[in-house]
Amino acid sequence: MLRRVFNLFASVFITSTAFAADLRVGIIGLDTSHVVAFTKTLNVATNKDHVPGARVVAAYKSFSPDIESSASRVEEYTKQLTEQFGVKLVGSVGELCQQVDVVMLENVDGRPHLELARPVIKARKRLFIDKPVAGSLKDTLEIFRLAKQAGVPVFTASAYRYYDSMIELKKAPVGEVRSAISFGPAHLEKTHPDLYWYGIHPTEALFTVMGTGCEVVTRVATEENDVVVGLWKGGRVGTLQGLRGKATPHKVTVFGSKTWAEQKQGSDSYAPLLKEVVKFFQTGISPVSPEETIEMFAFMEAADESKRQEGKPVKLADVIEKAKR
Repeated sequence: MLRRVFNLFASVFITSTAFAADLRVGIIGLDTSHVVAFTKTLNVATNKDHVPGARVVAAYKSFSPDIESSASRVEEYTKQLTEQFGVKLVGSVGELCQQVDVVMLENVDGRPHLELARPVIKARKRLFIDKPVAGSLKDTLEIFRLAKQAGVPVFTASAYRYYDSMIELKKAPVGEVRSAISFGPAHLEKTHPDLYWYGIHPTEALFTVMGTGCEVVTRVATEENDVVVGLWKGGRVGTLQGLRGKATPHKVTVFGSKTWAEQKQGSDSYAPLLKEVVKFFQTGISPVSPEETIEMFAFMEAADESKRQEGKPVKLADVIEKAKR
């Protein structure tokens, strides 16, 4: 009897200690399905994809009235978050920062990200920013400048980067990666640069296998397709095909110095991304450098500039310099 009581006490103590050790997460922006999926994955221990170490406890309801997919869904996601998971709503980002250890900026609209990130960085809270990191290259540069100035770690990534199938592709013994093709959805939203809205996913998949070093971009655009070709240092070539028709699958094919490999069908779970997010919150070390993120957004901005110039090559260095002005 005494042993059972002791074991029960020990179990409660260990569980309570583990729960107390969870980082308190605050969410900004409740207009995307990610807030429900992420909270379920972090908060529900019985969930098959559960990621321990952090727990969503508070949220600030922010959305964009001029984007239909934001305004029409925010109330539904807010209700789910508060009623199903007991997340507390707060009245400002400042109030949120007082009640949490770390922050996830989730607005589906990248345009307000800079202004929403400012008070988080000022409060010195580690910050994960869901895609897109911002609504312009200029704002992207400013977010990372402010974070560096304040010494506050910031991490942003698409879930595509951490899909099981992508991790397996990166392990493929192809030798030195000489070129790659990434295709996937690239639906447009008039408030954002063309590829920022959904093209960020196949773009990030391309950079996941190619890495940094892209110097020049050219683009061909039609109503249903984008083809963006990037020239990397050393003559490497990365090609993005953005799809806007009814069929919008995603896949990456890599061509190496030894052989080639293609991404297989796999799980599209958010859990691998959230494992990286929790690890980032715990350590303060981002698995994706600011330089790589900035280069990805410069790639997409250069693609827009190439489109404006009817397919002429555009240097990433030029669009970055322009965005700094």
